[in-house]
Amino acid sequence: MILGTAGHIDHGKTALVQALTGVDADRLAEEKARGITVDLGFAYADLGDGSITGFVDMPGHERLIHNMIAGAGGIDAALIVIAADDGIMPQTREHLEILSLLGLRRAVVAISKADLAGDERIEKLRRDIGATLAATPMAGAEVIAVSARSGRGIADLRDHLAGMAAETAERSRAGRFRMIADRAFTLDGVGTVVTGMVVSGTIAPGDDLIISPAGHEARVRGLRAQNRKTLRAGAGERVAVNLSGIAKEGIHRGDVLLAPSLQAPSARVDAVLHWVDARAFTSGLRARLHVGAADAEVRVVSLGGRLGADGGRLVQLVLDRPLALGWDEAFLLRDLSATRTLGGGRLLDLRPPARRRATEERRATLAAMAEPDPEAALQKLLDTSPHLVDLDGFLRDRALADDGAVVPGAAILGASPRYLLSAEQHAALMAQLSERLAEFHAANPDLQGMAREALRLALRPRLPKPGFAALLREAAAAGQVALDGGFARLPSHAPQMSAEDETLYSRIAPALGGETRFRPPRVRDLAAETGVDEREIRRMMKFAARLGRVDQIAQDHFFLRETTAEMAEMVRALSDDADGGWFTAPAFRDRTRNGRKVAIQILDFFDRVGLTLRRGDLRRVNPHRAELF
Repeated sequence: MILGTAGHIDHGKTALVQALTGVDADRLAEEKARGITVDLGFAYADLGDGSITGFVDMPGHERLIHNMIAGAGGIDAALIVIAADDGIMPQTREHLEILSLLGLRRAVVAISKADLAGDERIEKLRRDIGATLAATPMAGAEVIAVSARSGRGIADLRDHLAGMAAETAERSRAGRFRMIADRAFTLDGVGTVVTGMVVSGTIAPGDDLIISPAGHEARVRGLRAQNRKTLRAGAGERVAVNLSGIAKEGIHRGDVLLAPSLQAPSARVDAVLHWVDARAFTSGLRARLHVGAADAEVRVVSLGGRLGADGGRLVQLVLDRPLALGWDEAFLLRDLSATRTLGGGRLLDLRPPARRRATEERRATLAAMAEPDPEAALQKLLDTSPHLVDLDGFLRDRALADDGAVVPGAAILGASPRYLLSAEQHAALMAQLSERLAEFHAANPDLQGMAREALRLALRPRLPKPGFAALLREAAAAGQVALDGGFARLPSHAPQMSAEDETLYSRIAPALGGETRFRPPRVRDLAAETGVDEREIRRMMKFAARLGRVDQIAQDHFFLRETTAEMAEMVRALSDDADGGWFTAPAFRDRTRNGRKVAIQILDFFDRVGLTLRRGDLRRVNPHRAELF
């Protein structure tokens, strides 16, 4: 069990932790000198149940609330400390509000400094505490009077905490590794050490990790879990990780140590928010977001609806910088001056749209995403428009294994990324392919087919480009459609040239192939060789391009389609071999043994059709259109 202290400044939280564990959690010189907790402190002890309980000692000063929040995110229960002489104070109430917003339900209250008050005072304080907790998820928590100085009640408190530890359900270790970092330091002879709470999965020496959101790579050298050396640690434990490949300066409080496949920081997230501030909520307000041990400035935009029986409002949080976030992670909002807690809630969608975000369709999607069971959530998402789920993204954001959720009968498009859709939706999309192509052929009988991107945009729901490419591959493999370069057509569609044009094409086509296929003659050269008027050849060649026999690479410069496909394969090979995928025009020129001008024209053509992306003098294959030609 991980237990966090909470309470007003100077109410004896650190002294109580020391009385329970024998460890002084104040570790900073400033804390020793001032006699108050400034930063998070940690202690560990076997309270009698046979397990190790970790204590997170959180500061109580109002100016240090951000440190308190950083420690509260990963605890299983709270030890709320209220001094007998002072009673319930402002920071006591704020800490209770924060714990409630974070969804904490298990707590025990220690009336500290009991030696400074009489029995009548303590009994009255018990009644006040019960009334205060009644409006929180921690209602009914046990209240024990203690004194760290005299030892009164310490044994009773320890026994109660041992019982709570024994009742703490072990967190599932399934899924991929995720750990919120709250400290990073260097030990002589050891190197960089990072401590924090493991949220999901397990970790072992030799594992490769990503420090998110920055994306730094590191490797695990050694581990301590609950202050004991171990060869494997997992969800629910406080862990100290010895890392290689990174210095402590590369890690900050709030960073998250991840399995590499989880690296996908978010700068925009949809959430359910419970507003507690006395001032009315207004869409567009700016606030300070606290999530895990990280914080960022955000703009809070209303999505125009509420969620669940408790009526939390749906909002979009637009962050000023990307953070490593997790689905269903608890968050808090405070005002920009850090003087008031505004509200809190849970994160629902880590990849929401920036446009059309407040529609009824989006609100239904978020209601489905709030479902805790992954298989039930997927089924609800498939039942909700657009009836399509980015399966890899869904599993990643919940830190689930690749096979972490199954929907019987659902169809999967593609291999990486994978998209999930219902069998009915899959059949409807396949039918739409044939319908849209038939309509296009009826309106354009002389064209070779419909541009792939135009076909994608004509389907409902509109598929992401990788998903649409996978659907086309399925349809082509089933013989439902035929693919010609960047076009798709029905297999039965076969536009034809007139007999005169066919005769002229048969005279010209040989000159476009063979050894000179990468630098074929232009229209004016073909006119000179055949004695046919340039305008007639140009008209016929443009028609041949619509039929997919040739491609117009540049003005009056046509290449056979098979030559275009051969050059596209060269481009893919160059991109695969190049550092980062970016290759130069001279490298392509050398492959085709062509002149610089013609090589540039060919590459410009590939830019126009979307096969390549250009950055200055460099190009790389566009992953969304890599299969063209």
